[in-house]
Amino acid sequence: MRPIIRRGHAMISVIAGASLLVAVALANGDAPVSGNAAAEADPHAHHHMGMMAVQRSEAQYTAPEVTLVRDDGKKVSLPDELNDGRPVVMNFIYTSCTTVCPLTSQVFGQFQKRLGSARDSVHLISISIDPEQDTPARLRVYARQFDAARGWDHYTGTVAASIAVQRAFGAYRGDKMSHAPLTLLRASPGKPWIRIDGFASADDLLAERSRWTAEPAALVAR
Repeated sequence: MRPIIRRGHAMISVIAGASLLVAVALANGDAPVSGNAAAEADPHAHHHMGMMAVQRSEAQYTAPEVTLVRDDGKKVSLPDELNDGRPVVMNFIYTSCTTVCPLTSQVFGQFQKRLGSARDSVHLISISIDPEQDTPARLRVYARQFDAARGWDHYTGTVAASIAVQRAFGAYRGDKMSHAPLTLLRASPGKPWIRIDGFASADDLLAERSRWTAEPAALVAR
């Protein structure tokens, strides 16, 4: 993996940073989260929110041959979902998360809205790292919280499949409480992946899209 750009952010405390960021999101009305998240100090301090710089790097990954379950209930091949011709923007989430996941999902929602009429030409993929709890129905509820539109899919599956995907993309941290913010982007099948460790913004994702030279692919019917 070759580092390309590093953008440093100020270091803030884990718990204070988490509380502040979630409070801002709620105040802006951008990303509804559970009442517990709004009312209580978040217990997921293991996420290390605000403690890492945002780093952009280029990498080569091979998607494992696993079957996942999309939020519409359909069983799908991960390589097929990644290689349908569209640019891919991918992250890892779980629905009971109250720090990292709401913020990264909020950014995905902002990015998709700002794509406007071109939103169907980019495939947003969110894969659960808590598949035992995250049923397709639960993922659909989660997706609605962030106004996910056509072109943004959420996936679950077996624990083994989820771990295999996380390992393949350098995202596995041992358990869901230790996961860190990560966004992966690829312009088209065969192109290198761009890895953004840390909290990417919608502007960051739009900047990556502006670098893609391939014509947007038509939405694949399903």
